[in-house]
Amino acid sequence: MKIEVKNKRVNFERLENFGFKKENGKFVYRTDLPLCRMEMTVCINESGEVSAEVTDGGEEYVLHHVTGAVGAFVGQVRAEYDDVLENIFKNCFDTDVFKSDYTKKVLEYAGKKYGDSPEYLWEKFPENAVLRRRDSGKWYAAVLTVKADRLGFDSAEPIEIIDLNATAERVAEIVDNKKYFPGYHMNKKYWYSIVLDGSVPFEDICAKIDESYEKAKK
Repeated sequence: MKIEVKNKRVNFERLENFGFKKENGKFVYRTDLPLCRMEMTVCINESGEVSAEVTDGGEEYVLHHVTGAVGAFVGQVRAEYDDVLENIFKNCFDTDVFKSDYTKKVLEYAGKKYGDSPEYLWEKFPENAVLRRRDSGKWYAAVLTVKADRLGFDSAEPIEIIDLNATAERVAEIVDNKKYFPGYHMNKKYWYSIVLDGSVPFEDICAKIDESYEKAKK
């Protein structure tokens, strides 16, 4: 059965260490479900699509997929099945929330220069993340998905933005409500927002990330 995977991307380099084997162009992982005495097979193709099945003596078991199926045994199968998938997603997948290549490029810059990965802190807002300095623990950037009209645009389409920190004087100097906006959901005296759509050159954003990083030191 095909598994829908939201906001995650397979990291193929981790599959072999986890126990996946390459078979017929797919990565295959087999494991026992000890409490229900069945076997589970998970397949990931080269496009990153995931499928899984549970077998009992070679015959596929499907009741754990049936919403109306109840009972202690079916519940146990579901629990073990979900645990296996959760473990694979945790160890073999990266979070892949942001859609814009520009946003991914910005996050890649922070990762390469400072070794920082985005932290997804809010379960209710999975499309928002922060970058923080490891020495001070302070945020120096927030990467958010918001509706465009929240920044004053006519459209309500979702856009991806980055919030950066600066002195009050610097924020007042930068914000023009065209390319640089008052910080969304942040203290607007010290934070400003940039839309990650290419309207501000990548090099300029990197320089401002560096400024914000410096301001967040101890």
